[in-house]
Amino acid sequence: MTTPTPPTSRQHYQDDDEISLVDLAKVLIKRWKTLLFTFLLVVGGVIAYALLQERTYQYVSIYQVAERAAGEGELAGLENPNSVIAKINNLYLGPVTRELHDSEGLERLPFEVSAGNPTNTLLVRIGSEASERHAELVSQMHERLLERVIEDQQALYERSRERLEQQLAGTEQALSAAQESGGQSELVAIHLERITEMESRLAQLNQGHVVQVAVRSLEPTGTSRTLIVAIGLVLGAMLALMAAFFAHFASLVRASLSEEQADS
Repeated sequence: MTTPTPPTSRQHYQDDDEISLVDLAKVLIKRWKTLLFTFLLVVGGVIAYALLQERTYQYVSIYQVAERAAGEGELAGLENPNSVIAKINNLYLGPVTRELHDSEGLERLPFEVSAGNPTNTLLVRIGSEASERHAELVSQMHERLLERVIEDQQALYERSRERLEQQLAGTEQALSAAQESGGQSELVAIHLERITEMESRLAQLNQGHVVQVAVRSLEPTGTSRTLIVAIGLVLGAMLALMAAFFAHFASLVRASLSEEQADS
């Protein structure tokens, strides 16, 4: 007589898995109201948050620093853009902020101001992230900062131009004296070459100028509403499952307590 072979452990685990999956499905079916209510509550809250969230934009002002000849047809800044940025952060930003506090009656500005230099350029970039209702305040802040930058750059430009003009006038006088005294042609040629160089440097001396003031970005900054809603859907599904299983667990606990009280 053949002894029946006991079921393998693998079959035993498979049966347990099947039962567990069936039980899980039963729980979800029984608790479908809790599941649906939790999902709709979470997703509705997330959608409301996404719609009510104030959209912010990036506002950017750009200033081109004053330029001078740097040799071989290249131009360099009369002042390094990083030096201009240091002045904005350490000299201009504090006083301008206090001016706006006093004029607008604010305790603090509803936005931050940052200054930077785009790589390989002579540009100074001033940026702020703010909502549309604060756009005018951002514009005032940027304009006042730019006014101080312009004033400082203009003074630097005028000093540089005055110095070059004085050097040019002195060289022209030296040339006239050499020509009147019948000086050597080599000396006259040196003066002529120097005059040409001075005139070229004067021609390539350019004032700084504002490129744009508080121009708003086309797209809002921060997390998009679509992404927020997508995250809400995933979160709603997870919390709905957790709520359904927790409700089922709570009902089992209550039933067990009721049985113990009845037995006692």
